[in-house]
Amino acid sequence: MGSYLLGFQETDQTHVSVVGGKGAQLGELSRIEGVRVPAGFCVTTDAFRRIMAQAPSIDERLDRLSCLNPGDREAIRTLSAEIRRTLEGIAIPENLAAAITRALARLGEQAAYAVRSSATAEDLPTASFAGQHDTYLNLVGPTAILQHVSRCWASLFTERAVTYRLRNGFDHRRVLMAVVVQRMVFPQAAGILFTADPVTGNRKIASVEASFGLGEALVSGLVNADVYKVRDGEVVAKAVGAKQLAIYASPAGGTQEQAIGPERQGQPALTDAQVARLAPGRRSRSCWSACGPCRTGSARPKRRSG
Repeated sequence: MGSYLLGFQETDQTHVSVVGGKGAQLGELSRIEGVRVPAGFCVTTDAFRRIMAQAPSIDERLDRLSCLNPGDREAIRTLSAEIRRTLEGIAIPENLAAAITRALARLGEQAAYAVRSSATAEDLPTASFAGQHDTYLNLVGPTAILQHVSRCWASLFTERAVTYRLRNGFDHRRVLMAVVVQRMVFPQAAGILFTADPVTGNRKIASVEASFGLGEALVSGLVNADVYKVRDGEVVAKAVGAKQLAIYASPAGGTQEQAIGPERQGQPALTDAQVARLAPGRRSRSCWSACGPCRTGSARPKRRSG
């Protein structure tokens, strides 16, 4: 696919500087037997560098941004919004747009996709950057996908991401943004799997958090998820959350919230058998979605405002 696009099978953990944290992890997952990763590709950091080079005013704004105090929220909000508007206003070069369009044609142009931010500073030992950048769900057609690739680039400069970098001593210029374009999964339930208990650190116990519909409701804190603890392939503890709403794909594109009826709110999102199937063979925290009997290591389905 060239220097601007890489398929998942072309990436691994050595490519974080090219495809970001998510892109590199998807490359690793795609190599694990039995893990079904929805098809897609990465728009590399070379493409992001090219876009940044087309915005001469960015350098001066980054200088100003680096001098701000993390507590100066109003200045951060104003300056980061200026940078986002500038990046979103830059037309994607014709050869890059054509490469993305060709890749979509191979995967299915009219299929629904998630367009996911994948920064080079994600899931680090000292800083996770979780939820700092934007991901967009259920997009159909090259026009919508190209528009949201630009929005993912711009989300490197959300107010929360800028503040997080300032607080943790990251140079704004050294963090780059790749973008993952990935076929959507439309699940009955979705969530997060930890191969070590996130509360106790016990590596003999896996923890699964789940809710109905897309995982956006879980990762954005809209619902109290079900929590399952698994040891040696058996569910050893379970807490079912009161799930009052779910987020599903909208027929018109994007997502929509739906209220869950009272009779279903206290029902578990997964059976014990489904939970047990998720636990074996995982090496790190991952997100997943389940659609009937199907299990897949899928996109983390989130989209935060900003």
